Amino acid sequence: MGLRPKRPVDRRLLAALAEHPVMASIVGVAMAGRFASRSAPLGILASVPLGDLEATVAATVAARKIVFVNMDSTPGLGHDPGALTYLKGIGAIGICSTRAAIIERAGGLGLLTMQKVFVTDRSNLHRSVQSIGRSHPDLVQLMPAVMLRYIEREARDLGVPYLAAGFVQEEADVSEALQHGAAGVCTSDDALWDLRRSALRAS
Repeated sequence: MGLRPKRPVDRRLLAALAEHPVMASIVGVAMAGRFASRSAPLGILASVPLGDLEATVAATVAARKIVFVNMDSTPGLGHDPGALTYLKGIGAIGICSTRAAIIERAGGLGLLTMQKVFVTDRSNLHRSVQSIGRSHPDLVQLMPAVMLRYIEREARDLGVPYLAAGFVQEEADVSEALQHGAAGVCTSDDALWDLRRSALRAS
């Protein structure tokens, strides 16, 4: 059986990242409430109990945000087709996971997708490139961010916009990631959430 055709990257993501290179990593309900009032348009939602998930997703949608639900870090949420159907049913826009099969199924349901990759060495990244070639996520999250300086060429071979995550704590970390080819970064440091690409160019 052939590979599923690659779909173009969603224009909303490209437009958001063009001006806002920081995607908010949102941990818990309280942080989601703070995110809703910030200018950052993109976020990843984690550690929200299943009973609070529908209301939290609805609040981010009402705030006109594009939020990916981290399926690997949502208590009580499984990793099966039923979980994806549930997320789509409550209005989720996208999902994030390390699991290629989940990414592929979610894309088939029309959800935006982000595949998380932990890079421990070059061979690990090579396997991830092959996995991403099968799952075709909209975005890739590479961790930890500091690895980008060593694997920039291989990261560009992903063929998908990628964001650096892990230990992104100041503007210099954002600038470095962008210089090494990242489309943006992910961070829970809310002091960086409103950072604009134009401000980085001016500094």
